[in-house]
Amino acid sequence: MTSPQILALDFDGVLCDGLLEYFETAWRAYCQVFEETLPNPPAGLADRFYPLRPVVESGWEMPLVLRALLGGIADEAILTHWSGMVPALLAETGLQPGQLGEAVDRVRDRWIQADLTGWLGLHRFYPGVIDRLHQATAAGVTPVIISTKEGRFIQQLLHRQGITLGPEQILGKEVQRPKYETLRQLSQAGSAPIWFVEDRLQALQGVRRQADLGDIQLFLAEWGYNTPGDRSLARQTPTFHSLSLDQFAGPFRGWLTTVP
Repeated sequence: MTSPQILALDFDGVLCDGLLEYFETAWRAYCQVFEETLPNPPAGLADRFYPLRPVVESGWEMPLVLRALLGGIADEAILTHWSGMVPALLAETGLQPGQLGEAVDRVRDRWIQADLTGWLGLHRFYPGVIDRLHQATAAGVTPVIISTKEGRFIQQLLHRQGITLGPEQILGKEVQRPKYETLRQLSQAGSAPIWFVEDRLQALQGVRRQADLGDIQLFLAEWGYNTPGDRSLARQTPTFHSLSLDQFAGPFRGWLTTVP
């Protein structure tokens, strides 16, 4: 099998780089939750936050990452030990994930209502991915977006790039099911070969644990929100393919070779 018939793609971290929006949302939520009155974030804070984005599994963690950074915790310690730090940070602040999540959602909702164009403008597509989508579609491959971002925003961002996908091809946060379950439904709908590109190693591991999804080819997007450790582990796992951005932009036959 040298090409898919269904190309399933995560959105943030695979097609779209949302780091600018992530930081701005995280900072605004941090200021609300911790009653910070600074008009602007401290110099250099954004540049420290960006490499730490891979540790965030849920959006509510973003302002907590800023709390850790501003509290003096070293960047490398956050990158390597974040999951173990979270309970202590929550206990120290007296907050629950739900409270942080509500703050993040409230910031985004108000921002989108007040300035949708500005919010959308902080999302950038990775080099070559839009051309690759056009090429795949022209070759008869069906792209399907599987994301935790709301589908309506994915649709608008793609439309700005000249990509129009049907509602059945954009399965976002609103479907409210794990990505492996969405892949299962795609698989059960027909016998078409499915390739899935995701930047989160944990998501790929979740798919691989599903015995009935063993025929799906799984690719880790190495340019996305993952760590060196994630990339190393993926390269050592025979059932995963590591994919560079150059490979993604190239022919499908090159996707199955090892990233140097």
